[in-house]
Amino acid sequence: MRNIVRSVAVVTPLVCFPAAHAQTEMKPEWEAGAGIAAIDFPMYRGSNERRFFLLPIPYFVYRGETLQINRERVRGLIFRKDSVEMDISVNGSVPAQGSVARQGMPDLNPTLEVGPSLNVHLYYSEDKKTNFDLRMPVRGVIASDFKSVQSVGWVFQPQLAVDFRDVEQSGWNIGLVGGPIYADRRYHQYFYNVDPQYATATRPQYTASGGYSGAQFIVASSKRYQDGHWIGGFMKWDSLNGAVFADSPLVKSKQYFTIGFAVTWTIDKSDKMVEVNND
Repeated sequence: MRNIVRSVAVVTPLVCFPAAHAQTEMKPEWEAGAGIAAIDFPMYRGSNERRFFLLPIPYFVYRGETLQINRERVRGLIFRKDSVEMDISVNGSVPAQGSVARQGMPDLNPTLEVGPSLNVHLYYSEDKKTNFDLRMPVRGVIASDFKSVQSVGWVFQPQLAVDFRDVEQSGWNIGLVGGPIYADRRYHQYFYNVDPQYATATRPQYTASGGYSGAQFIVASSKRYQDGHWIGGFMKWDSLNGAVFADSPLVKSKQYFTIGFAVTWTIDKSDKMVEVNND
């Protein structure tokens, strides 16, 4: 399960579903399809204002030797050796527009986070249906209104993750992942600063520093059916207790849940088959 931003196409950043390492089998090199996703989440981390999206989504799966794209993530393998590998981690956030807490302030543009992740496989069961990993992604962050691009710092998000595949031979995959988040001063200031010109009687000036950003924990489940359709859902608990920006007047909630659900159908696939881990 990867915490990744927001399609593969649209589903990947919005909904974080588990990806278990499992025994290999032959599958089409690529698949294309479409579906629908529903998600309820805060406007930004620490906001008490929520958004609900019900979206039609395209999806694309590609199973290459070094580049892999699936419903969970875009994975560009940099190197692999024994139980250690490095790949590309992708995450992001959606725009925050019309927030009451930020009234009179510039809207938050969507962000894209990209960077390397060092992954250590700590345990595999003999049947390869259970694995326990340590993942250590470091991602640079940019924000854009699609007219200009702004660098807004970096994020370090070490995670412990456990995946269970084909639980009780039901076809269901379950993933659990969680850990702390750290970010630099520019990242925190992008979301939580209140500059002097935007200060009010109820929203005092505030300057955020870098450091601890809170913690996230996700549980997700998914199942793929023989007729080609796939369903998945997740629930994420986010805590900002102890975060260096927790005193920002823009932080209105220090603990909250995010939930999401998606269903997709395969429309077309390649004739070429490749040996891959189950996705």
